[in-house]
Amino acid sequence: MGTNRSAHEPVAAVDLGSNSFHMVVAKVERGHLRVLDRMRERVVLGAGIDDAGLLTEDTQRRALDCIGRFGQRLRDVPRANVRAVGTNALRMAKNARQFLARAERALGHPIEVIPGREEARLIWLGVAHSQPASPARRLVVDIGGGSTEVIVGERFEPLRTESLYMGCVSWTLRHFPDGRITRKAFRRARIAARLEVQTIARACAALGWESCLGSSGTILSIAEALRLHRAEDAITPAGIRWLRDEMLGAERIDRIEIDGLEPERVQVLPGGLAILWALFDGLGIERIRPAQGALREGVLFDLVGRIRHEDVRDRTIRAFCDRHHVDSEQASRVERSALRFLDAASGPWKLAGDEVRSVLSWAVRLHEVGLTVAYTGHHKHGAYLLQHSDMPGFSRQEQEVLAAIVRFHRRRVVRTAFATLVEPWRDAALRLCVLLRLAVRLNRSRSPRRLPVVRLHVRRDALSLRFPRGWLARHPLTKADLEEEARELATSAFRLTFR
Repeated sequence: MGTNRSAHEPVAAVDLGSNSFHMVVAKVERGHLRVLDRMRERVVLGAGIDDAGLLTEDTQRRALDCIGRFGQRLRDVPRANVRAVGTNALRMAKNARQFLARAERALGHPIEVIPGREEARLIWLGVAHSQPASPARRLVVDIGGGSTEVIVGERFEPLRTESLYMGCVSWTLRHFPDGRITRKAFRRARIAARLEVQTIARACAALGWESCLGSSGTILSIAEALRLHRAEDAITPAGIRWLRDEMLGAERIDRIEIDGLEPERVQVLPGGLAILWALFDGLGIERIRPAQGALREGVLFDLVGRIRHEDVRDRTIRAFCDRHHVDSEQASRVERSALRFLDAASGPWKLAGDEVRSVLSWAVRLHEVGLTVAYTGHHKHGAYLLQHSDMPGFSRQEQEVLAAIVRFHRRRVVRTAFATLVEPWRDAALRLCVLLRLAVRLNRSRSPRRLPVVRLHVRRDALSLRFPRGWLARHPLTKADLEEEARELATSAFRLTFR
């Protein structure tokens, strides 16, 4: 990301959920977000995945129309001040990558698909900022269209984040497919949801909490209905049973008429209510108070943190390195070389910007994480760990970029492997990988002695290293390493020379 942004510039978050799409535009004033604009449209992306696991063309068209309207509103917002995220439906759809390419053109900004636990972390952030400051431990639950997030935490720090593969859209389609609401169908949906909750119940109970908050559409809508009909300021088991009985009395989803529930919310209410009841049962919840903050607010606060250089991703990298016992001194030596090379290559290779520099720095610090598994093939082990681990703050695409750079930082470079990355990282990640490879070669001795000044010149795919006179002759291992590197890079159409 760039620096020196004006404090008066707006920031925006786009949440492409499995049920609804949301957009929030705000300004930061004295540490608080002042909302300037909101847009919400019910797209039901999660219901548009066919039996083959593909988003249907009709669903894509409906989604792209909405995203295009968001894009017009965001046209004058700086690219670095917008963060767009996709959730469960885009995690599951087999053709999500193709859809995202179209969606990014319509929005005019990149779209990240975030893992379930990252979604949970951002929800916590949004809810925590909507509540009065308190040291009390809280439980937060959020029932989305395709997944349900459960978080236990204190203040602004989540202690445990969980994401369950069930949501109001998917559960309604699965357990009430014909629109009929029967006691048997509701019981079946509730038991199925309870089985999902059971997988996290013990871990959450071990942490404990003093109060429970609920966020997003399903919980807020149910809370509003209970407020209007029962004068209750929180959701309780008694309120859930009353709402269940009201639905059973209607017999069909399209006949449900309850004040406080919008018609579009009613369409996914049975599945959402079954999940909510299972959360009460499985986690021992007595009451849930509604909270206004949610994923999109969490995305905004996280984005503001990045702008202010309080990026949770830096903390994640440090924790990852500690957990896998990375040699920090060697990482620092390689990082110094790699960043000097980046300074030399940033212009010719169009690698300018704070985000590019951060990605290279992170990849350098992580390039030896695979050694925690084994030396042989540690570049492959490292890539696997980076692609499949929970990394708070990182999207799936960002993890794939880091994994690709680490995977090919040694041995043969497979240029086509980078072609599957999202833009604008296809060429950039490959070139960052080349810079990392050179830095690793030069620091193979792991010596605390500083390297001499090595000058790098790049032009297109040609690289030239210049050493002080006579230095390579006195360091035959480095010379042999560079000769081998020249052969390796040649297989990917890069030409390396040195003297």
